[in-house]
Parts: sequence; C-alpha cells; structure tokens
Amino acid sequence: MAKLYIFAGIVAAVAIFFKSPWFKGWIGELQINLVTKFSLNKGIYHLIKNVTIPADGGTTQIDHIIVSRFGVFVVETKNLRGWIFGKEGDAYWTQKLYRHSEKFQNPLRQNYKHTETLAEILRISADKMRSVIVFPGDSTFKTEMPENVTGTRGYIQYIRSQTRRVLTEDEVKEVINIIAEKRLAPGLKTHLQHVKHVNDMKAQKNHRT
Repeated sequence: MAKLYIFAGIVAAVAIFFKSPWFKGWIGELQINLVTKFSLNKGIYHLIKNVTIPADGGTTQIDHIIVSRFGVFVVETKNLRGWIFGKEGDAYWTQKLYRHSEKFQNPLRQNYKHTETLAEILRISADKMRSVIVFPGDSTFKTEMPENVTGTRGYIQYIRSQTRRVLTEDEVKEVINIIAEKRLAPGLKTHLQHVKHVNDMKAQKNHRT
C-alpha cells in the first residue's frame, strides 16, 4: 500500500510539473528554437537563446535574440492556449480557455523593456531593433493584432519580410560579441536571481497599490 501511495504521489507531481507555467514556457521556447534553426539561413540570421542582462538594479530575460543585417530581432514567446484578446495599447490582454478567463501583461509592453534595455547595451538606435511576439501554442487571436504579434508560421514570415539592411556585417559581428560579453552566465543561479528580481518587483508594485 505504501508503494502505491508513493507511486500516486510521483504521478501527481509529474502531472503538476507538465502543467506548470515554467514547463509550458520551456516547450514554447524550444519550439521557436527549432523553427528558427530549420527555417532561417544561419549565415544571415544568428540565433542567441535565453539571454539575461542587467537592468534596473536587477535583470531582464530575453527568450531569443536574432541578429542579422536586417536588424536585431528581440523575440518574446507566449505559449498559451485558447482565445487571445488584446489591443496594442492595453496594459493587459486576456486568455480565454473554455469558460476560464485570465489576464496577462501585454507582451508588447513587456518586450518593449527588453528591446530598450538591449538597445542601450548595444548602443544602437531603436530603428535597428525589431520586437516580435510569438504565440507557439494552440491559440487563436480574437482581436486584430499588429504584424509583429503572430503564431509560429507567421513569425518566420515576419522576420523574412524585414528586408531593409540596417546593419553592416561588421556591425552584426560587433552586436553578437557585445551580447556575449554583457549577458550573465546561463544557468540555474542566473535564472533564480532573475526570478527573485521579478518577484521583488511584483511585491513592490502590489505594495504601492
């Protein structure tokens, strides 16, 4: 009987893990990694994954950065299911799954901070930065979205549609080198420090309200 309880506990823990936001986010990022690698020319588009950089006395974490002569693409992934409602200027968007509705921060605003922070570190102008929001999950937009907010297939199409050269090949190499120099070392320690910073910021915001 004891073994049965242990087994049931393990099964429950595994089920919770696979349903956790962290795991869903990881799966979404993995999907975008694979799509990027197999759909974009590696000689032109240089993918940098999971970049944590100093910001506002703490850190900010960027899911993917794609550096090319057509700009620096800052990619935020949202692996959500169901219907997605939101407007560009809204502070929060809504996910509706069956009868359940949940609000989440407007990812355009979230990625604006990422883009601005990275541009400052790279010391390049905003017109060379490209903010991209990707919903790789089984979701449907129920309101009209800007062209840089898209699903997985549209994500590749959007990047390929940016054909105006804004960086030289030397500048592309310099951007890649600066990111490698300024990013914090990938790993559990960096991730936990970032999570703590995010939680501290949320606590401060809740306290003010």
